[in-house]
This record gives sequence, structure tokens and C-alpha cells, in this order.
Amino acid sequence: MELHVINSNSQGNSYILENNQEALLIECGVRFEKIKQALRFNYRKVVGCLVTHDHGDHSTAIADVQKAGIKVFASRGTHTALGTVDHHRSVIVKGGQEIRVGGFRVIPFDVKHDAAEPLGFLLNHSETGTVLFLTDSYYSEYNFSNLNNVIIEANYCQKILDQRVLDGENPKFLRDRVITSHMSLETCKGVLRANDLSAVNNIVLIHLSDNNSNAPKFKKEIEEVTGKPVWVATPGLRIPFNKKPF
Repeated sequence: MELHVINSNSQGNSYILENNQEALLIECGVRFEKIKQALRFNYRKVVGCLVTHDHGDHSTAIADVQKAGIKVFASRGTHTALGTVDHHRSVIVKGGQEIRVGGFRVIPFDVKHDAAEPLGFLLNHSETGTVLFLTDSYYSEYNFSNLNNVIIEANYCQKILDQRVLDGENPKFLRDRVITSHMSLETCKGVLRANDLSAVNNIVLIHLSDNNSNAPKFKKEIEEVTGKPVWVATPGLRIPFNKKPF
């Protein structure tokens, strides 16, 4: 299995987990043309699309995804906010209720974000093992067991964010919105420390802020905390994403 990053920032988020037989699209917050190219126009292998919430940088291509024949799995609040709640390719999921999407077992869980019923996803596949996908949440109230791969938001550094306000580069209301809707580097560290990472092969940092983060610093500090290989999601990045490290 391979993780393919289509894009990962405030301009749009979209990822693919795929092997030769199937592909799972996670988020569709970019132009559909980018998704088509990443899939090499092979829609047949796409078993579904998971969408965490209704904000445009995670969902903007939803109509085109559904037109392409792909089912979209999201909360009722997300589908309602996007106007897709009655679409025949919309599947409503609930936190804590396991679903099957192709060869993937998926357990959605509630997260803390300023959106309509946002979710994170715990995935399991025979090739990837257990994968945590957690983005756009200022905190996680859950611990997860038997993790093999982690995809997690590290959106901003509090010191950088505060300094930009002092320098007049960010208004205070924007800072306040960020800290009540996104995960900081320090919180990301805390989430990782709270979980058993002994069997984790990859940690992928996603949704870094364009202005309030520092990719080399984030990568270095998460590596120091976890002792695991850490990747910063960038467009086009491909990572072997398997249960076994080799």
C-alpha cells in the first residue's frame, strides 16, 4: 500500500491510500482535475472517499467526486452543510460505528473543530495495518491502540502564531480562531505521547499552516519525541504505507 499526498495545506487537502487493486480517497478539498490526475483517471479502483468536514479545503470537489461514481462517506452534519445529504452516492456515518469501504475497515470518531459534525477516521487494512487520520481538531479525547501508521495535523506553532500577532502580521481574532479549531505542534506531540507508537512505521504531519509553521522544525521535534520516521506532507509525496516496515 502507498500513501499519495495530492495536497495538504489551507489551500486544499486530499490524500490517496492505494495498491494495485483499490484506492481510498481521503478528503477532496482540491480541484477535481488534480484528483483525476493523481488517480491516473482510473476511477474503477476507488472504493470511496472519506470527508472529515464541510470546509472547502476538505470538500470542494465533492460534487465532481460523486459524478465520477464515487461514494462519499461523511457525517450527516457534513452532508447537510454541503447539500449532499440526499444524494444517492452519499453515505452517512456516525462516530464510533464501524463501516466497510472496500478492503478498509473504518471507524469514524468525533473531533474538535468549528464545523458541522466533524470526524476523524481510524482505518484498518490487511496491508496498512491500523492507520490514524486526524486533522482539523484542536484536541483529541481518544487514545488508539495497535497503530501502524499515523497521519496527523500539526497546523501551527504557538510561538510563531503569537509573534505574528505582535508584529501586526495576523489579527488577534484570526489567532483565536486558529487555536480553537486546529492542532498545534505541542498538542500534536501530546497526542502522540499518549498513544502506543511501538508498532508505528510512519508519522505524516499534515495541514501545516503556510504562515504559522516551520516544516523542518516540526519534523525534527516530532522525530525527537517519537523516535519514528516523520514525513511532512507535500504535494506529490508518496510513502510506502504498510503494516510491516519492509
